[in-house]
Amino acid sequence: MLWVSPKRLRELGVLGMNSRNVEYISRYNPRHFYPVVDNKLNTKKLAQANNIAVPELLGVIEGQWQLRKLESMLASLDKFVVKPTRGSGGKGILVITGREGNGYKKANGSLVSLRDIHRQINNILGGLYSLGGKPDSAMLEALIEYDEVFEHYTCGGVPDVRVIVFKGYPVMAMLRCATKSSDGRANLHQGAIGVGIDIGSGRCLNAVQHDHPIAAHPDTEKEFSALAIPYWQSILELASGCYEMSGLGYIGCDIVLDKTHGPMILELNARPGLAIQLASGVGLLDRLHHIESMEETSTPSVPVRVNYAQQHFSLHQSRTESAPPG
Repeated sequence: MLWVSPKRLRELGVLGMNSRNVEYISRYNPRHFYPVVDNKLNTKKLAQANNIAVPELLGVIEGQWQLRKLESMLASLDKFVVKPTRGSGGKGILVITGREGNGYKKANGSLVSLRDIHRQINNILGGLYSLGGKPDSAMLEALIEYDEVFEHYTCGGVPDVRVIVFKGYPVMAMLRCATKSSDGRANLHQGAIGVGIDIGSGRCLNAVQHDHPIAAHPDTEKEFSALAIPYWQSILELASGCYEMSGLGYIGCDIVLDKTHGPMILELNARPGLAIQLASGVGLLDRLHHIESMEETSTPSVPVRVNYAQQHFSLHQSRTESAPPG
């Protein structure tokens, strides 16, 4: 493995964890706003209050006594997602894509029983997946039917777009695609693929899995080079608007693209990871410094912020222009 010094990484514009925590998260994210994003149910309610689209909430289980009614709660549901409200990193999420007899089909095609789901929710309530191991509650959400453009770019799960928003400006984005090895979850640590997406065009820049570059999805063999995200302007504006909604200056906005309802907020993250830089092939620091250097007497509107980011942080156009004629 090639070792690179912290000084060299900073020269390359790569944001490190210590710098992220001290210079951006601590500085721009007031702690009293954390309960809004650390609890997915709170995020959903806040988004609904601000007329921002989110996946449908099917139910909430807050205590053991409600587990006695689990079978009746699931009786009319063929497709759904079970989530810990205070979970992080995709831990504890169970995706059910259909039924087969008395079993429930997971995203990878395997079957689980009602007892398995009961056990999963029981673990959620006990805080097995929550921040700090504190007692939690479980949400039942409608399963997203993802846009057909992603049909060959994911396997067994819904892809989502992570957009880093700084002071209201979308500064970097990636698509997270599920694989068989990630069990249908769009989590990079579990084997999902991170696809860097150009802010200006919505087109693919690079793709990585387990921190290694790849050209095609390992399960479908579909190459990422032709990928372009539809509704890109709407996605960026949705992410940018989360700045006012959440009160957080440095935030990761996770957005899904439903084939019927369009872009929807899945969740917000006050401590977004740094792998997005590897997926995009570029560091965050220069873009963050650029925004910090701007002198503004008032906060520009969402469309103005998005247009500015697209003009100043686009890589696809510059790469295309510098490529030799074909």
